[in-house]
Amino acid sequence: MTEKRQASEEAAQEEKPEMKAEPKQEPRRPERERKARMEDNVVFVGKKPTMSYVLAVITQFSDGQNEVFVKARGRSISTAIDVVEVVKKKFMQDLKCEIETDTEVITDERNQRINVSTLSAKLFK
Repeated sequence: MTEKRQASEEAAQEEKPEMKAEPKQEPRRPERERKARMEDNVVFVGKKPTMSYVLAVITQFSDGQNEVFVKARGRSISTAIDVVEVVKKKFMQDLKCEIETDTEVITDERNQRINVSTLSAKLFK
C-alpha cells in the first residue's frame, strides 16, 4: 500500500464515528413457522438419485415424524415409487402407504394448456 493511500484511509477512519452494528431482529411470523413445520415432512422427488430421497425419508422418521409425504410430478413419478418401495422393503418394513394420483393443468409460455400427472404418497407408522 502506498503511504498516501494509507494516510487517506486513516483520515477517513478518524472522521467516522465508530458504530457497532447490532443485528436486526425481524418480527416473529407464526404463520411462516407453522407453514415450515407443516412442510417438514414432505420430500419432493426430482432428478437426484433415488437413494438421496430414501435418506431424506428415513431422516424425517428418525427426527420424530409420524408420517412423511413423498411427492412427485411428471417423469419423476417412477423415481418416487422407487423411493417408497425401497423405504418400505429395505429399511422400515412396518410402514403403511397411501398413494394419491392427480392431474394438474399448467399453462406454458405459448398459453397452451398441459396436463401434468402428480403423485403423493403418504408413509406412516
